[in-house]
Amino acid sequence: MFDFTMVPGPVVHEILQEDRTAVIDLVRRTYVQHEAGESVNPDSYFLRFPEKPDSRIIALPSFLGADVQLAGIKWISSFPANTAAGRPRASAVLVLNDYETGYPVACLEAATISSARTAASAAVAATALRPGGYRGTTVSVIGAGIIARNVCDYLHAAGVRPDTYLVHDLHQESGQALVDHICDGLGAKAEFVPLLDTALAADTVVFTTTAGVPYVHTPFQPGQLVLNISLRDLAPEVILDAVNILDDVEHCMKADTSPHLAEQASSSRDFVTGTLAAVLNGDVTPDDDRPVIFSPFGLGVLDLAVGSHVLHRARQAGTAIDVPDFFAETCRW
Repeated sequence: MFDFTMVPGPVVHEILQEDRTAVIDLVRRTYVQHEAGESVNPDSYFLRFPEKPDSRIIALPSFLGADVQLAGIKWISSFPANTAAGRPRASAVLVLNDYETGYPVACLEAATISSARTAASAAVAATALRPGGYRGTTVSVIGAGIIARNVCDYLHAAGVRPDTYLVHDLHQESGQALVDHICDGLGAKAEFVPLLDTALAADTVVFTTTAGVPYVHTPFQPGQLVLNISLRDLAPEVILDAVNILDDVEHCMKADTSPHLAEQASSSRDFVTGTLAAVLNGDVTPDDDRPVIFSPFGLGVLDLAVGSHVLHRARQAGTAIDVPDFFAETCRW
């Protein structure tokens, strides 16, 4: 009952690289469980800093019932200035709590978990929202950081095979690094495109930037699929002109996300077509006379599900680190 376990980043990374399709299936199942009410996913809490307005640390508490039966919280920082020094933008830990007693049972390095569940959600959306497949199409990736690399890896694992990838980033060296990864690591065709408009014209457009305010104002065309992973690139008029699929409606309508700005501009949520889980369940079928935009706020229950998976695998492999006597008191008197 009083066991406590640590799972360091290299172990998390190795487990998640072993079987990306298992993570995709897990994320797909968790979306459906969340839609069915088998989870508790309250609002995320943002810690901001007056002298660093672009930086934040976010707490994502959640509970997932079903076959997981764990509560937990992800504590994730986003400091964009890190990238100029060659450091990753995000860092995180995930604490898991036993549902029966409430006691913490594990702490895991979670930037890798967060990146994986984000990329897996993009892969689930990509396959669900373009069921005809990707042969003969182009996929553009706007923003070429760690999230972008993981999204490409998970799209590939999900069977997404476009004719070519287009990569756009304000930092050409980062963009070229992603191109090289796609070509050498995934065996797919890719090229760097310096013009944003070229990337925006692709059949499928993936946003993985650190943008804080919208800069895309021209609506997309019918037949285009947009994976709005970074959430703040699109102006309200772009959102209002599309079919909109969200991961969770209430969660997306906050923190100046593009859907939140669209709600403010229209004084309504009528532009929301439904959730990804509703698409997976067959309850919602997006029409094809408008572009389709998927906007995931990022649910704590996904971190919980993937973290539970990683903890189980680490314990099986003997790569988890037990911390004896973590709790000072183990009886009431």
